[in-house]
Amino acid sequence: MPRATSGRFSRAHQPSIKSAAASSSSKNHSANEGTSAGVRNPIFNTERFGQHILKNPQIAQTYAHNSHANLRPTDKVLEVGPGTGNLTVKILEQAKNVTAVEMDPRMAAELTKRVQGQPEQRKLDIIIGDFVKSGSPIFRCIEFAMRLVAQPGTELWSRLSANVQLYSKVDLVMHVGKNNFRPAPQIESSVVRLVPLDPPPPIKFEEFDGLGRIIFSRRNKTVHATFMAKGVIEMLEQNWRTWCSTQNKIIDDDTNMKAKVEEVLSSSGYSEQRAAKMTLDDLLKLLSAFHDEGIHFA
Repeated sequence: MPRATSGRFSRAHQPSIKSAAASSSSKNHSANEGTSAGVRNPIFNTERFGQHILKNPQIAQTYAHNSHANLRPTDKVLEVGPGTGNLTVKILEQAKNVTAVEMDPRMAAELTKRVQGQPEQRKLDIIIGDFVKSGSPIFRCIEFAMRLVAQPGTELWSRLSANVQLYSKVDLVMHVGKNNFRPAPQIESSVVRLVPLDPPPPIKFEEFDGLGRIIFSRRNKTVHATFMAKGVIEMLEQNWRTWCSTQNKIIDDDTNMKAKVEEVLSSSGYSEQRAAKMTLDDLLKLLSAFHDEGIHFA
């Protein structure tokens, strides 16, 4: 089952960037919750934006102050969906500054009030808006925690797993039960840490993802069967012709792309492999074998 997550992103010798996806609330706001029966404080009516507010301050304490977040005094932190700030204030105690992106103006106002007049105020910048529409380059698939950390041969190993793990070191930090949120979501949550590899591998993402798009479309079939599926050979032939034209290579109209693909799969030893069990190294070797024959995926 997909799980909500928060991710950490950092690069060696550069200011770190972290994101916390779980919305947070203050343990000091319990008075707001103690309204009479039938009366709901609008601050905590989260139905408008589908929010689930973290109500357990111990979760925020554990994440921000232990080795989970690995926060340093020089870190610049990006928090997505801070809510009323339960996690935010804990991060502010550890980091240089925090930029919080919150789409609900009511929550942003509560967070502003919370740090007003405090030393943390100068360390906090709040942006009101939808993070998903902000054009940020940070991973947007952060709700699929268990797919991010999945390993080859397991049920959840997928194209997403391979794509993320090619460029990042991914660790599962902790699980956060749904009862720690208000209102309780239908799914359980997890926190994962993603640290981009520095330097990143010299692989074009479009090429690696293009290969993954094909073989993970039928992850339990043999790689040969997947490549023989309708439309795949035709697509690869078109890509091959495009590559030949950009490389000023003569296009032989008698080229049999099906035979060409089968030869790559056979000579590389992956013809009878299944995507569900292929490691990153396997995928990279197969991609390289195709490239040696001028066959590309993007």
